[in-house]
Amino acid sequence: MVDSRRSIRRPRPSLPESTQAAKVPPDSPASSPRLAAKLNLFDATMIVMGGIVGSGIFINPYVVAQIVHTPALILSAWIAGGAIALVGAFIYAELADRMPQVGGQYAYLREAYHPAVGFLYGWVALLVIHAGGTAAVVVTFAKYFQQLLNGGSEKITAVAVIVALTIINCMGVRAGSSVQSVFMVFRILAISTVVVGGAWFIWVSPAAPHIVWRPVIDRPVSFGLLSAFGAAMVPVLFGYGGWQTSNYIAGEIREPRKNLPRALVIGVVGIIALYLTVNFVYVQALSPAGLAATSTPASQVMRMAFGRPGASLVAMLLAISTVGFLSQALLSYPRLYFAMASDGLLPAWFARINAHTLVPTGTIVLQGAVTIAVVLLGTYEQILSYVIVMDWLFFGLTATCIFIFRARAKRNAALEAATQETGFRVPGHPWTTGLFVAIAWLITANTIYKYPRNAGVALCILFVGVPVFYFFHGRARCSAGSERD
Repeated sequence: MVDSRRSIRRPRPSLPESTQAAKVPPDSPASSPRLAAKLNLFDATMIVMGGIVGSGIFINPYVVAQIVHTPALILSAWIAGGAIALVGAFIYAELADRMPQVGGQYAYLREAYHPAVGFLYGWVALLVIHAGGTAAVVVTFAKYFQQLLNGGSEKITAVAVIVALTIINCMGVRAGSSVQSVFMVFRILAISTVVVGGAWFIWVSPAAPHIVWRPVIDRPVSFGLLSAFGAAMVPVLFGYGGWQTSNYIAGEIREPRKNLPRALVIGVVGIIALYLTVNFVYVQALSPAGLAATSTPASQVMRMAFGRPGASLVAMLLAISTVGFLSQALLSYPRLYFAMASDGLLPAWFARINAHTLVPTGTIVLQGAVTIAVVLLGTYEQILSYVIVMDWLFFGLTATCIFIFRARAKRNAALEAATQETGFRVPGHPWTTGLFVAIAWLITANTIYKYPRNAGVALCILFVGVPVFYFFHGRARCSAGSERD
């Protein structure tokens, strides 16, 4: 019986950098265009930060304040989320160093376990994680944009911006990256503006609320408190999520074994500093109760500080900055589906590179179309729980790949010696990695417990991917057999 793992062509782990470009599909000539490595450390860092800062920091703080009600608990949730995100960045930095290939998380799961596991991640990434997360952000964009227009259709606005960014990213990785970097600067400016405005209101205005930091917790220590804190972590981790998407484009980053790990750590540390600062301002300026009562806390802070002009300014900045996340999504996400198609697990058309722009236009259009469908069908709250349960299920599973790759390296003396001399390694492994895996799966379990219906839908979508994998897997085997004949 033929081993199912051998019927699909795959790159091996720890490939030399000369082989980091994406694979050419089996039916393509050797001279076919390939992805080009045009991105430097700055570009990669902006992509890491751009993958994180979307709608989360501008909306999710009010969701956190509705679940836990003291300043200490609210800020503790954001501190805990930042610590988890940083450990995750360490893990993905080592994975990027070991396998600097297009597809990122999909490639790690494929190599560590089985092509089916990698496919299932790509399947739920397309239909749940990426489409859902991107749709949630574009809904946020539409809300803030409509504040500027004082009316109009949010869905039409959301669809229009997705179409525009799809076209831009089809023009080339440099065009998409440049647009994303510019918008990332706007996002930093937007958060900084809220921080400055909020600080001015807190320390200058007599109308600022007097915040009491005691009691630390809002209910007795119990399982209920722990469960509530876990529920508060859902929107927090949604806000911190996205650092892993930069790994999808490893094949288009110059010197990815050096630049991608650095970009991951620098980018995540920068985001933690921004998030903690702005949440402190939200709590101090609005109070926990005031924060829980507004779904647009950034605009509310600026309105209190500078009146209507302040609210209009931040709405404009946030609308612009949120577009940057969407641009990053349409830049990085399609590379995952391109890698799947190159393995024969999606139609061959999605593995084609445009000869002029050197980007996978087919998968860029695919991501845009699926996101539009989710925008038209879903709601923000449903999307949030869909994304968290699948995202963190696979975060934990992907982190376990570190154990497998290190064990394989130890069995190969030459590879072990080479990896110990150079490259990024997770600090505190195996304890930090094991703790991250445990936390990831506890988050998954708690999300299923708190939102069983929405999480159940996400799990059903995951299981539907099993027969889909075997359909494409069978086609790939038949194609491979025809080539041998």
